[in-house]
Parts: sequence; C-alpha cells; structure tokens
Amino acid sequence: MIVKLKRGLWVVVADGEKALFLRNQGDSKFPNLEVVHEMEQENPATREQGTDKPGRYGNEGPRSAVEETDWHRLNKERFAIDIAERLYKLAHRGAFDAVVLIAPPQVLGEMRQKLHKEVAEKVQAEIPKTLTNHTVSDIENLLQAI
Repeated sequence: MIVKLKRGLWVVVADGEKALFLRNQGDSKFPNLEVVHEMEQENPATREQGTDKPGRYGNEGPRSAVEETDWHRLNKERFAIDIAERLYKLAHRGAFDAVVLIAPPQVLGEMRQKLHKEVAEKVQAEIPKTLTNHTVSDIENLLQAI
C-alpha cells in the first residue's frame, strides 16, 4: 500500500473513543498535518456501565444465563458509526477529495461497513493501527514510511 501525502489529503486517526480529523497542509515531501476536527466519546468499562445481572432463560430443564451485554464494545461500534456519519457530511460538502483511515482493525471494520458510498470512493488507504495517542508528528512519520 502506498499513501500519497498530497496537499489537501485528509487523514482520520480513530479508535473506539477518540477521532482526529487531520488535513495535510504540506506536500508529499514535507507533510504538515493539521487537526481540523476532534471527536471524543466517554466509554467506561462495561462493569461501570451495566448494573443488572445477566438474565436467564429456559422454562423446562436446566436454566441458562444470557450472556452479559458488552456496553463498552457497543459504544465503540456506535462511535464508529458517528465517525462515518461525520465523514459523509464532510464529503458531501466537498471538504476532501481523498482520505486515509487509521484505526484498530475492529473499529476500521465497523467504519467500513457504515461508510456512505460517497466517502468509500474517496478512501485512499486503510491502516489497521492504533495511533490516537501518538503525536501528529509521529503520524506524519508513519505515513511517510509507508
């Protein structure tokens, strides 16, 4: 995979709780990613979100417990949907011609499923990595190395 860091390229760096929308103000030789928009979601661990015990089912014979809902995972999925919706609004306004998505594999998969066709056509590359806690400079260096 080759990422062309042309001027105006957008890079979205996300995980299940944070997303950075970056735009290259430089060029491929000297990228200069600037933060255009930032999204955050508070997503505590499931044990802090769910309060009820798992339910049970089965009228006859042995009763089985229903698996406990993973609220943390569900919130990550919802956040991926929010990112996809934000990208659609930006693409529809003509904010970008090309975008690179960087996220952990699970979040990337959720985003990919929810991307509108208009956005999906503009995705230049997908990088399955967690980089939300890296500096913008680190992200620039990683993209240049690819």
